[in-house]
Amino acid sequence: MEREYQAPWGRVVRIGTGATLVLLGLIAAFGLFAGPGHLAIWSLVMVGGPLVVIATTLPFMVRGYRLTSRNLVIHRLGFDTTLPLDDLRVVRGIGDEARGSLRLWGNGGLFAITGWFWNRKLGRYRVFATDLSRAVLLEFARRKVLVTPHDPQAFIVHARKLLSMR
Repeated sequence: MEREYQAPWGRVVRIGTGATLVLLGLIAAFGLFAGPGHLAIWSLVMVGGPLVVIATTLPFMVRGYRLTSRNLVIHRLGFDTTLPLDDLRVVRGIGDEARGSLRLWGNGGLFAITGWFWNRKLGRYRVFATDLSRAVLLEFARRKVLVTPHDPQAFIVHARKLLSMR
């Protein structure tokens, strides 16, 4: 009873990624052509810095989700994150409830929206998202996880079916 769900990029991730890559490219170009090129530290910081940002963020990109009877697997570019469904209590779409959240730790739009967030409506929750207009909240006994599958309704129906089969 395993199903795969894509994670299409929404407007925030598309614009955030595009704008950030342009900015990082401009910083690197400035470092190569406009600064004191004879200083190795200048080149290291101005060219290496943007490359480090990209290299450390890219592996965490959310590519999709697999929902099995036992786990939610979040496919990343560099690895998979597996969340056991043992203590899953509720699965629901949340609409705009994530709007206005405070990022506690994570990434707000470069290749994905990931990390730990907080707001008054949801409390503290973990995010593995690419398009917040497709937000689905999984409420576990001690945590909340937000995902954004390409077909939120099908994801919710499938997850609820898995819950009822326990």
